[in-house]
Amino acid sequence: MDFRISDTFTDSLAKLTGEEQKAVKTTAFDLQLNPANPGMSLHKLDKARDKHFWSVRVSSDIRLIVHKTAASLLLCYVDHHDPAYEWANRRKLETHPKTGAAQWVEIRERVEEVRVPYRSEVEASIPVAASSRAKPLLFSGQTDDELLGYGVPVEWLADVRQADEDSLLELADHLPAEAAEALLELATGGKPQVTPPTAGVDPYSHPDAQRRFRVMNDVEELERALAFPWEKWTIFLHPAQRQWVERDYSGPARVSGSAGTGKTIVALHRAVFLARSQPDSRVLLATFSDTLANALRTKLRRLISNEPRLAERLDVHAMNAIGERLYEQQFGRPRIASREAIKQFMAEASSGQKFSTNFLLTEWEDLVDAWQLDSWESYRDVKRLGRKTRLPEQQRAALWSVFDAVRARLKAEGLTTYSGLFSKLAAHLAERKHPPFEYVVVDEAQDVSVAQLRFLAAMAATAGVDRPNSLFFAGDLGQRIFQQPFSWKSLGMDIRGRSRTLHINYRTSHQIRMQADQLLGPEVSDVDGNKEERRGTVSVFNGPPPIVRAFDGEEAEIDAVGAWVAERSSEGVAPHEIGVFVRSDAELERARAAVDKAGLPFKVLDEHVETVSGQVSICTMHLAKGLEFRAVAVMACDDEVIPLQSRIETAADDSDLEEVYNTERHLLYVACTRARDHLLVTSVEPASEFLEDLLM
Repeated sequence: MDFRISDTFTDSLAKLTGEEQKAVKTTAFDLQLNPANPGMSLHKLDKARDKHFWSVRVSSDIRLIVHKTAASLLLCYVDHHDPAYEWANRRKLETHPKTGAAQWVEIRERVEEVRVPYRSEVEASIPVAASSRAKPLLFSGQTDDELLGYGVPVEWLADVRQADEDSLLELADHLPAEAAEALLELATGGKPQVTPPTAGVDPYSHPDAQRRFRVMNDVEELERALAFPWEKWTIFLHPAQRQWVERDYSGPARVSGSAGTGKTIVALHRAVFLARSQPDSRVLLATFSDTLANALRTKLRRLISNEPRLAERLDVHAMNAIGERLYEQQFGRPRIASREAIKQFMAEASSGQKFSTNFLLTEWEDLVDAWQLDSWESYRDVKRLGRKTRLPEQQRAALWSVFDAVRARLKAEGLTTYSGLFSKLAAHLAERKHPPFEYVVVDEAQDVSVAQLRFLAAMAATAGVDRPNSLFFAGDLGQRIFQQPFSWKSLGMDIRGRSRTLHINYRTSHQIRMQADQLLGPEVSDVDGNKEERRGTVSVFNGPPPIVRAFDGEEAEIDAVGAWVAERSSEGVAPHEIGVFVRSDAELERARAAVDKAGLPFKVLDEHVETVSGQVSICTMHLAKGLEFRAVAVMACDDEVIPLQSRIETAADDSDLEEVYNTERHLLYVACTRARDHLLVTSVEPASEFLEDLLM
């Protein structure tokens, strides 16, 4: 007998209290070991339309709903007695007549509270003039056969045909998930993929069914699946994503997609796939920061907890951390110059010059140090893709004298920068036959620096020739907040033809995603012309609309955010599932005061402090990158805070100013899309101009 769990079960399990979840897991393990055990207290649900539904007593009030046949036992749902029975009474498990996939079907005639009225009923109840202005039907151009091919149940075809943009989201909540996703994609101009049915194939083997139902082969696999229900996407990989995970690539490849589309999970599974399929190799999974690396290690442990030997060949590090480690092995411990030290060197070297220290520092970071320019000629001739300020040659010569003095000062004091560190490593690796890692997977690739990309290119080559499958990137140009744009192709990193965009959003509700997307354009391009199409992205679940509010003063904002956080807590959102973000350290005190008002414990995160169970996370928007929470409050979005006035003042011309605005927009987008279900964005008047875009 196959033992399976459904995604509806893991979703319902996450809504129970901690003690209730422990009892359910114990019952589930007992069922897996011996489903025929007379002590399991199975009770057949005679009133259910599907005659294979049974309930299992977990406690005096908790009931586990299972679907039991001679060949299969499926964990379906768990809740308190009455809601659990009601869930079973409203559903049936069927094999779709067109797709051949097993799917949950909500029984049509029992859906009364969100019934989609037929067009004839609407027209009979409103005046003719108003009827003529009715919104167009979304799926009038699709045949029944096409809709069935997307997994729409036969009894729901009439409702789908009457759906317009107002009723679609309500309807989607009652359809099988694969059908809802396909219709949402159609409605946003996309073309859903259809897997042709194969006669005689197990209904659970269809890709649509594999996304909803999973065979548990042993107790360890079940334990992993039940341990982290809210993050089940680290265990269950979407079949559409699996093809990019397991594909062979002749050169560097990149998967992209807007926030929440599973890029990190694809990167994680890609690293594991390479380690499994190449047993003699070492794999590096790299990301932007130590915080994100720690989060990836946690996910990795969940994914391969029953394969400890695999972990021995899979290293997870922040880019700078792996750079320092490899540098120390070859050249000794590096002494990294702090930004403050470089700023001081810059001020001393530019004494008597008319350039501001801030301008000099950004020119150094974005051009001179980033590209490791080591001569006046290289500085004079460099293409200023990220720094478009036009400077006459005389001014550039004066600037170079400052930068050359800073370079000499760093060398004299035995200091280096991270760009210098990675450049030296790249040169060293180019001379080696065997790299420290045969395969490298990079998450948050949009913020990889010039020197880091050179280092990765050197790691991926043997005798100057790229090895197949050696480099895999995951990232989103819309979340680029740390690096100036530059040409990957100019550094030998050409991903054309090996770049794919993910469009199904699992993490962020439709409502939050739609509003956050207003901050960005429908399409984002890199310097090499590679485009990331944001149109057609579909969220697979609904939630309450985001709230955007401006207040007369800081105290009013603090009170409102505190009340909102307290309300989320009263609804069952755990403290560690709540994040509060601000633009910079200067606004952190407002966030602390708000969470204090809510009466909840909190932890202020920095680069070395992770989220803590039982505590609300407070941090800047930059540190929120890569994190995720059920509820997020983005505070202090005031005018001159975002975009930050000090950054605007460093812009030397309109091109530089445009880049500042772009990265500040990306930053607010990153902060808003950390939210799964609830989002609050607040400011003190006058509010940031970006909030107008959120309200469009």
